[in-house]
Amino acid sequence: MSEVKNVVELEDAVIKFVGDSGDGMQLSGTLFADTAAYDGNDLTTFPDYPAEIRAPQNTIAGVSGFQIHFGSKKILTFGDICDTIVALNPASLRANLKWTKKETIIITDSDAYDDSALEKSGYKTNPLTDGSLKDFKIISAPFTTLIKECIKDLNIDVKTTYKSRNMFALGVAFKLYGKTLDHTFHYLEKKFATRPQIVEMNKRVVKAGFDWAATNPQLECLYNIPNAKMEKGRYRNITGNVATAWGLIAAGERAERPLFLGSYPITPATEILMEIVKYKSLGAKVFQAEDEIAGICSAIGASYTGSLALTTTSGPGLSLKSEALGLAVITELPLVIVNVQRGGPSTGLPTKSEQSDLYQALYGRNGECPLIVMAASSSADCFYSAFEAAKLSVEHMTPVILLTDGSLGNGSELFKIPDTKDLPKITAPLAKANDPNYKPYNRDEKTLARQWAIPGTEGLRHRVGGLEKENGIGTVSMDPINHELMVGLRAEKVQRVANYIDPQEVYGDQEGDLLIVSWGGTKGVIRDSVIEMKKEGYKVGHAHFKHIMPLPKNTTEIFGKFKKIIVCELNSGQFVGYLRITHPEFKYNQANKVQSLPFMIHELKEKYYKLLEK
Repeated sequence: MSEVKNVVELEDAVIKFVGDSGDGMQLSGTLFADTAAYDGNDLTTFPDYPAEIRAPQNTIAGVSGFQIHFGSKKILTFGDICDTIVALNPASLRANLKWTKKETIIITDSDAYDDSALEKSGYKTNPLTDGSLKDFKIISAPFTTLIKECIKDLNIDVKTTYKSRNMFALGVAFKLYGKTLDHTFHYLEKKFATRPQIVEMNKRVVKAGFDWAATNPQLECLYNIPNAKMEKGRYRNITGNVATAWGLIAAGERAERPLFLGSYPITPATEILMEIVKYKSLGAKVFQAEDEIAGICSAIGASYTGSLALTTTSGPGLSLKSEALGLAVITELPLVIVNVQRGGPSTGLPTKSEQSDLYQALYGRNGECPLIVMAASSSADCFYSAFEAAKLSVEHMTPVILLTDGSLGNGSELFKIPDTKDLPKITAPLAKANDPNYKPYNRDEKTLARQWAIPGTEGLRHRVGGLEKENGIGTVSMDPINHELMVGLRAEKVQRVANYIDPQEVYGDQEGDLLIVSWGGTKGVIRDSVIEMKKEGYKVGHAHFKHIMPLPKNTTEIFGKFKKIIVCELNSGQFVGYLRITHPEFKYNQANKVQSLPFMIHELKEKYYKLLEK
């Protein structure tokens, strides 16, 4: 057969690898994303996998996926609709047809469409032969049969052979989008260095898929996506959880404080703990506690003794930490709490993403217990948000909750690696030894932060604890007037942080018909929706909030410049509720989605159109 020679150039493309849990779709997607990154494409990724450890094979419940949006332009989202779906079985195809369009390319293993698999996936007839997929470009091949042929001399068992189908599909996808196999070969040689037969098998299989695609007439053309134009520097593909870990490690270095993480594993936050534990050489100390409460309490103890202290969790874990959060607030110690949000309440949807913990972050404690609340806006931004959270916490001697979410934590994008020495210095308000004027609750006039007295420092004997303290002196006090004073001081200290954060920026029109407001991990999709609205001639602006408690000082000024405001968030309306409390003089419209799925650009634009027509 002759080789496919027709090449079409694209600006960007969305490809999704889907199959059963255990089919290796996360690995295939990661290898494709890494290859695209090495090739110079910008990208974002979105892992989408079930919470069940092993759902029944060939069922919709067991479908696992990994989506990549890559291109030669700046990529802000992991994409609405797929240009290509690589589906290893009927269930994964059926579950993902809702993310397709006319002429979406479907690459699939025809060997997987037996009667049992079709029945379990809900198909009454074979979609590859019944004409129901006529609007798509189908590239089907008997993956399993072809794999057996190419490795027949290796004497590999049937189970292991079957597991390599993801590599055959990856090879087809590489050829379709003009990628090379070099990075994947290097990965396999490193990953299975002690198992040369496995390396040989996988290299043969991915090459077999690549070569099969090169000459198969089902491929009408190949696609080329040029390199993205990016600022000169050193880049890597990074997940939000790894970026969070790196940001906190960098903060420890710039604060010249030892880093301590006290944490309990929980989906989808565990990877932060796993990443930080790798950096003992940089002085990072990690304590895997027996539960969430021990995790945060150990971190508060470490903070008391002078460490940049952290604890990481997800929604249910933050609930368990709430009492100790109050202790961190009343002792006025720095502490960073990272909450990688997931669908709730309770155990909820552990592997799915939502923005439903904002109220808990703002109000989920007894007493009047304010603290700083921030939210990262992208996987790469997790680095800078984590760094800033640590800086604000240390310099203002108050806990900070940093909200990310599952899509940011497990998703990835290109990240330009900064030089740590170029990051701002973090100045801890350390008390000096033998300071005759030292008192535990003396405060800085501008920030109201108290000094940080490290136990063991000569002349700084003091005590802190959960009982109310007398302002200045720090002795236990039940005096009602002092209590009211301390409540006010702790709240004012948090509000004064607004003097030290950047003003809120507005993308697009600085005044006009509609201001689109968002926060957290929805920035990319909402920014793309605003770009499209502006291309259509609408006067719209986009204000994406990173700082939530306190809000930037110019928030009122920005809101006053637009005729209408719509707040878009992946919950029932928590940020808009907060804005109605803090800025009640404005009227807010809402765009909400509580399906543990991301917004789609078209559904946001439909909201905007209806609002602008009124």
